[in-house]
Amino acid sequence: MTTQLDTPADLLGRAGQLLGASDWIEIIQPQVDLFAEATGDHQWIHTDPRRAAAGPFGGTIAHGYLTLSLAPVVIAEVLEIRGLTAALNYGLNKVRFPAPVPVGSKVRAMVTLVAAQQKPSGVEAVFGLTYEIDGGTRPACVADVVVLYP
Repeated sequence: MTTQLDTPADLLGRAGQLLGASDWIEIIQPQVDLFAEATGDHQWIHTDPRRAAAGPFGGTIAHGYLTLSLAPVVIAEVLEIRGLTAALNYGLNKVRFPAPVPVGSKVRAMVTLVAAQQKPSGVEAVFGLTYEIDGGTRPACVADVVVLYP
């Protein structure tokens, strides 16, 4: 279910509200390889399936930052602001990667509005994201993502 609002100002006063869960997103090796190319992080636990099969996770795993980089996608799935002119990644307040994401698994994010306040530059919103792994017991990523709506 998508939360629908007319303007970013409609976020004000909704702190603590669960906005919803994103759809499941399958993490595949070509996606991980492209992320490695984009970031220069070619560590074998991400990009070498043969070597990773004998490694600590039994196969390749997604980069933690790849999981985190899904934030705009998962937020957009659970929050639609009709009068939106822009949504700017403003920063992060906290990020942890409690569990690895095996390539071939699926993740989704539970999205909560932690805080929203009017600033001179627009509405600043903090979204709490908890990425779950399908069938997993621990979250893959827990992050407070700050978005500015000018």
